[in-house]
This record gives sequence, C-alpha cells and structure tokens, in this order.
Amino acid sequence: MRTIKLGTSGLDVPVVAVGCMRINSLEKKEAERFVQASLEQGANFFDHADIYGGGACEEIFADAIHMNDSVRENIILQSKCGIRPAKGMFDFSKEHILASVDGILSRLRTDYLDVLLLHRPDTLVEPEEVAEAFDQLASSGKVRHFGVSNQHPMQIQLLQKYVKQPLVANQLQLSITNATMISSGFNVNMANESAVNRDGGILDFCRLHDITIQPWSPFQYGFFEGVFLGSDKFPELNEVIDEIAAKYEVSATTIAMAWLLRHPARMQPVTGTTNVERLTDCIKASRVELTREEWYAIFRAAGNVLP
Repeated sequence: MRTIKLGTSGLDVPVVAVGCMRINSLEKKEAERFVQASLEQGANFFDHADIYGGGACEEIFADAIHMNDSVRENIILQSKCGIRPAKGMFDFSKEHILASVDGILSRLRTDYLDVLLLHRPDTLVEPEEVAEAFDQLASSGKVRHFGVSNQHPMQIQLLQKYVKQPLVANQLQLSITNATMISSGFNVNMANESAVNRDGGILDFCRLHDITIQPWSPFQYGFFEGVFLGSDKFPELNEVIDEIAAKYEVSATTIAMAWLLRHPARMQPVTGTTNVERLTDCIKASRVELTREEWYAIFRAAGNVLP
C-alpha cells in the first residue's frame, strides 16, 4: 500500500489505518482472519484506544495477531487515552496518562507504542503535567511519538508550548457528509451556514505545522447516525459515487475513501469496519486518484455548498 510520513516523525505509515474499535465483535477465528488480511495487504498500522471494549479490543487484537517480538517489528501500533467513561470525565493528568499507557502496553503485550494520542480535550488539562508524562514515556521507551485527537489549533498550541516532542497526528471526525472543516474554507466571510468556522481552521493549521490528520468515521453522517453509502437520505450523493465507482471498476466504499485521500493534506483515514471485504475496498482507495472534477462533484452531491 502507498505510504506517507506521519507528521514530522519520519515514520512511514500506510495511507489507510486499520481501526480496531469493533474487533471485540468478532469471534477468535474471525479476528485472526481480519488481522491477517490487513497485514497481507500492507495495512500494518493499527489504531486502538484504552476505552474500546473497555480495553478488551487491545487484548483481542494481541491474541489475534499472535503478538511476539518478530510480529511487533512489522506492525505500527497507535492507541489513545484520556477518556474515563466510568467517571464521566476526561483526564490528561500525568498520573492517568502514565497508568493508561501501562495498561495499554500490558493488553497489547508489547513494550512500546509507536504513537500515543490524547483522545478528547480535557478542559482541566495542566499542560506542564502532560509534558512531564510525555518526557517520562519517551525516555523510558514506552512511547515513540505523540499526538492528539479532536483538538483545535489553540489547544494544540497550548500543549506544544510545554511538550518537547512534536505532536505528529490529530484524529478528527471527517467524511464527505461531515466536512465542515473543508466547507468553511470555501465560504470565507460569507453570510451562510457553511461559513461557520467550528474548529478554528484546523485543516490549514495541521497542514502548516505538518500534523497528519487522521479522519475517523469516514463513512458516517452525523454523530454515528449511520453510513451514508446506500442510504436513502443521500440519493444524489450515492448516484454520483456509484457512477464514479463504475468508471474505476471499484466499489462505492473505495470511492468514498479515495475522496479523503485525494485531498492534498495527505490524510490517513482510520477504518472502522471488521469486514474483510470492506477493509479490502478501503485499501484499494490508495490506488485510485480522483480527478478534481470528480472530487468536487462528490462534494456538491453531499449537499455541500460552493459560494
């Protein structure tokens, strides 16, 4: 699969990351097949979080891939921490970050993470504490690279003021139907809904600072309301996607993923499927480059407005 550099890390990563949030829905043999199919297609970047399945997803993944030293050398592991569902809060304290990483490493049966992301912004964050935690994790070799998730530019800059390590990735919700970070850039100074800047210009900020955007839920509309592909809520969008898919002789899934990869921000979308066939369709997108006309046709068909 085609690769990109992850931010300023120097780490070569596949352009499609394999999300493991739902791997706990698979039986043991199914999980093994899913992981093996990923590896066979060059998709060796696996995205986790300590809250997925209450931690079970990391354990299931480690079993499915038969984790050992030789396996570990050939994969890239990313996980996230900072959400504490049982307490109804977010937590970027030094104590919680360090404890979370130890739990993640234990469940994944590895000595280190390639990438650690802070999952959702903690408004009570003490950036000095985050810096201390990151220094300890880096010096001990437990984490090699760091990033964030769902953060806007000022939050990133506040952290980066104290954190020595570069923040190399920002995982953000983005799909054809959830594209406000793109549409607001078209409607600068316009008196319409599309002009509303909801993220502080995070798309251009990440491009300026060489932070890789990792789109999550690349096929969802709303906040986990459903998949837009094949949905009767988006007839025009599906018609356009199906026409383009027929031209390239691929699936609609491939085209929807290719739409994200066509953006010059050089994003790394995170899949959410546990279906091998759909995963394969996602990976095929790395070999499809939409034309400018096709990209805009899809954007408009989703109801996005050009001024």
